[in-house]
Amino acid sequence: MSRRRKLKPEEEALWGKVAETTERLHAPKPSFLAETETKRPNAKPPKPVYVPEPIMPFKIGQKSKGKASLNDLLPSVSDRVAQSPVQMDRKAFQKMKRGKLVPEGRIDLHGMTLAEAHPELTSFILQSQMRGFRLVLVISGKGKDKDSGGPIPERMGALRHQVPQWLKMAPLGQAVMQISEAHLKHGGGGAYYVYLRRRR
Repeated sequence: MSRRRKLKPEEEALWGKVAETTERLHAPKPSFLAETETKRPNAKPPKPVYVPEPIMPFKIGQKSKGKASLNDLLPSVSDRVAQSPVQMDRKAFQKMKRGKLVPEGRIDLHGMTLAEAHPELTSFILQSQMRGFRLVLVISGKGKDKDSGGPIPERMGALRHQVPQWLKMAPLGQAVMQISEAHLKHGGGGAYYVYLRRRR
């Protein structure tokens, strides 16, 4: 069997000219790779190309018109108490807020634990209602100024946060008509005015 000899460059050029004048008898067979690519039924579509949004021109000092924050943060105790609807006479309510109504009774929970303060407050409010008192002062204290640095974070003013909750829950909810932060002369943010319903 003889080996095929390599064509010289001038012979290759001549063969190329001859091949250009001919016509193909049969269409070329598609390659196996092309066939499998076209017939794949579950072919994944190409991933969309990420195009970043254009940055709008701005001037230094210009106010931002970004979207408002969607965070719904719990308001402070003072705000929650102040936002509660007025159930009592509005004139009396305004006098009470200005410190012009004198409380008929008071209890000082300052320094007590939650476990000690809850029964004391319950007993005081129910007895005050039985005695016919309308306005009483509950002193909770403002709480610690800073965390003690322990491994478990401490809530600042646990009593101050808890007292309004207790006053709205049973058995005190039926006795209490209105809760308001006390005037500065009666303790300000560390005390609450509690306006009681008349006993039926």
